[in-house]
Amino acid sequence: MSCRMDLPEPFREGIEALLKVLDPEENSTGGGTASALAGAMAAALLAMVGRLSQGRPGMAPESFYKPLVMEAEVLAQELMKGAWEDAAAFELVMAAYRMPKKQEEEKESRRQAIGKALEKATRVPLKNARACARLLELCEVLEGRFNPNASSDFTCATHLAQAALKGCLENVRINLLHLKPYELAEKILRETTELERRVAGSQFSTKKKC
Repeated sequence: MSCRMDLPEPFREGIEALLKVLDPEENSTGGGTASALAGAMAAALLAMVGRLSQGRPGMAPESFYKPLVMEAEVLAQELMKGAWEDAAAFELVMAAYRMPKKQEEEKESRRQAIGKALEKATRVPLKNARACARLLELCEVLEGRFNPNASSDFTCATHLAQAALKGCLENVRINLLHLKPYELAEKILRETTELERRVAGSQFSTKKKC
């Protein structure tokens, strides 16, 4: 996609997050944002591979590629937006920790704000991880049915999707250490574990090399 002024809002937000990741003086945007961006790139590559495969001799019919391309494009937008949301969620956490805490009322307000911010900072990478897991499933669907000239692009997409999923889940787990109440942390941990289990059988899972 060219650098246009008329990009959809999720892409503009994602580009803003990307610039923060690349800024050598920026310390508030880290692995969760970078992981979502990697997932967005993987989705965009997968969509490109699907488009390059349509109408090629020996390939599947167009009806096979069209919905796959459309879904990959949607995932790219979701993950670009998710990158911006991840950066914004971390800024909320930092802002909550900077709240005053001299008076008892201030301490309670600060405690509640930290709890809400940490929950959001956990749920955002979990949502992004779901998108990356779905992306790996699409990689499996497209395996062996794409234009051979785009094989390196397909392989790059699978590697990026793997890294994105791993990175998003790492950010979920690190935030779970500080998340309260514990019942909420346990619920999210179960969902995280189930997400890992759901893709474990795929040839593009985080447990196998593609």
